[in-house]
Amino acid sequence: MTHIVVLGSTNMDLVAYVEKAPQRGETVTGREFRTIPGGKGANQAVAAARAGATVSMIGAVGNDSFGTRLRSTLERSGVDTGTLRTTEGPSGTAHIVVDDEGGNAIVVVPGANGTVDRLTPGDEGVIASADALLLQLEIPLRTVLAGARTARAHGVRTILTPAPAQPLPPELLAATDLLVPNEHEAAALTGRTDPREAAAALLDQVPEVVVTLGAAGSLYAARGAEPLTVPAPRVTAVDSTGAGDTFVGALATALGEARPVREALVWAAAAAALSVQREGASASMPYRAEIQARYGS
Repeated sequence: MTHIVVLGSTNMDLVAYVEKAPQRGETVTGREFRTIPGGKGANQAVAAARAGATVSMIGAVGNDSFGTRLRSTLERSGVDTGTLRTTEGPSGTAHIVVDDEGGNAIVVVPGANGTVDRLTPGDEGVIASADALLLQLEIPLRTVLAGARTARAHGVRTILTPAPAQPLPPELLAATDLLVPNEHEAAALTGRTDPREAAAALLDQVPEVVVTLGAAGSLYAARGAEPLTVPAPRVTAVDSTGAGDTFVGALATALGEARPVREALVWAAAAAALSVQREGASASMPYRAEIQARYGS
């Protein structure tokens, strides 16, 4: 089994389901409210573990009831939480509005995630033992950079999801092996709205890029190779929250199993397609047997 370490956020998602999201100054009536464990880091950890990887989570939760539930959710999915800290104060939260078309709008309040401002020797040892390190941008950027540098020093593949979108220091991109933005994040990083042009521009800074395109699938680009587009399965979306994290976790697992890139992208697309047909983030993520049944192998 491939060993994946995730350095990132854990949040409790506070989700309101509505027919149509409110505009500024508008009040609408929702039909349901749920609290669902999430956070981009925790989501990717759960997705990778359910897809079949051995996963360790580095991050922090608060000493509140949300923190207890977040840790328990990770552990029930098979994620090792030995490097998940508990800090004084609240856990991170994400306030999410999901409309009837499956779209969402999100406000993240970092909480305990903001305390992950350095790596400990234990964190560094776990990263050094991994096959891949998954990174996102919901913890302090200096810690993301420290993780990437540690992975690079130990020959560990670094996969970065540049979300929430923000300017990235050149030294972080220099320590990244595979960058996985969505099309909006790719445009924000490059100023180019065409995904192929954006991917080509990103290859000046990283050796491999996968741009996720939602229902249109994904675009893979690597230095010295022709771009590769893989379509997504056609499904009816119920809730797209966490779909990108599901894709990344499954992709990292497939690549760690030495699957060819196209096969790994198809596998990841199958996992994401299953997730959008269910409500919630981590709650929607499929297990390996489900992905195999959808993918066909």
